[in-house]
Amino acid sequence: MSPDAATPKRKTPASKGGPVHAPTGPFSPMTLGPLTLKNRMIKSATFEGASPKGVVSDALVAFHRRVAEGGAAMTTVAYLAISPDGRTDRHCVVLGEDAIPGLRRVTDAAHAGGAAASAQIGHAGPVANARSNRVPSLAPSRRFSAGGTIAHAVSDADIARITEEYRRSAQVAVEAGFDCIEVHLGHNYLLSAFLSPKLNRRNDQWGGSLSNRARFPRQVVEAVRDAVGDRAAVIAKVNMSDGVPGGFWLDESVEFARMLEADGALDALVLTGGSSLSNPMYLFRGEAPRAEFAATLPPPMRLGFRAVGTRFMREYPFEEAYFLPYARQFRRALSMPLVLLGGINRLDTVEMALGEGFDGVAMARALLREPDLVARWEHGEVAEGLCIHCNKCMPTIYSGTRCVLVPEGSPD
Repeated sequence: MSPDAATPKRKTPASKGGPVHAPTGPFSPMTLGPLTLKNRMIKSATFEGASPKGVVSDALVAFHRRVAEGGAAMTTVAYLAISPDGRTDRHCVVLGEDAIPGLRRVTDAAHAGGAAASAQIGHAGPVANARSNRVPSLAPSRRFSAGGTIAHAVSDADIARITEEYRRSAQVAVEAGFDCIEVHLGHNYLLSAFLSPKLNRRNDQWGGSLSNRARFPRQVVEAVRDAVGDRAAVIAKVNMSDGVPGGFWLDESVEFARMLEADGALDALVLTGGSSLSNPMYLFRGEAPRAEFAATLPPPMRLGFRAVGTRFMREYPFEEAYFLPYARQFRRALSMPLVLLGGINRLDTVEMALGEGFDGVAMARALLREPDLVARWEHGEVAEGLCIHCNKCMPTIYSGTRCVLVPEGSPD
């Protein structure tokens, strides 16, 4: 069905602003379409660095088992590419039939630990490293990609192919046992890049007005919902702001969210921000681990990084729930379920977010530091996590994503 059709197949309640149902507390069940979660804390998608050459490893299974056993209601596997050219690099899992047995190990581990499993699916677009993938990167318009090569502008045929790859990949994810599909519409990956006025310079039906720039992402969301029906929840991670001049910002992102709500294909939005292409620290906030990131680069690239590192990895002061002021604009405009993320490290922050009408929260760094934090909150042992937001976990994605303050091999 076209995203411009007048009568979507599924309808969320007519938006009058504010949530439809006020949550009762952090440990009350949360409903996402056909899925009921045991509480309102979700492990957000963070690339685990545990799928060498795109193969599920024991480390990936263990990563999500720890989170599940630690009390989170759902753990998100990231990042699962819909196609070889959609990988960030060659170490991403591609959602094909051959990936099902390995991914089934991950979802089985999550379920055994008491959590639901979510698959973050997407196409990296200009964020892809074409040299690593050995296939050209794609973008809305011709430009440099994250790997330093030229990304090709997608054609109408590419858009049709990629839409079908999203559909097929969603089916594969459900066959692998995932309870939820998270469509990645953020961080200037391909669909997010189409939304960006800065990155999308097209003058055809896929560019120009917000309606045109939103056409491809809406078409993909509809295809994913059609593929899975009610066999799984379907949610989307959406940029509120790209964090770059001329990029996607609140005036358009709120309107785009209204479009998604009216389309009725989603069970929730996860609200995020920042650009993996141009401004990653806008998402993370806190210290910028430039020296640690430079150490992961080949020697010839380190010199170049020293020259541009302060511009690429800017430093933003950390504050708890730093995306909340932007997210409130969405809560006021929409009735559909919303998930807040961005520096959530304390139980009282979760309670505050739920009190303001958000349906759940997503956490990443806090659960890297303490996978069992949610359970310890529930048992009344602690009220605040140990994460210090040093962001030194960021460069570990190349060797196994972890908190550097936890000794390797530690069960914590």
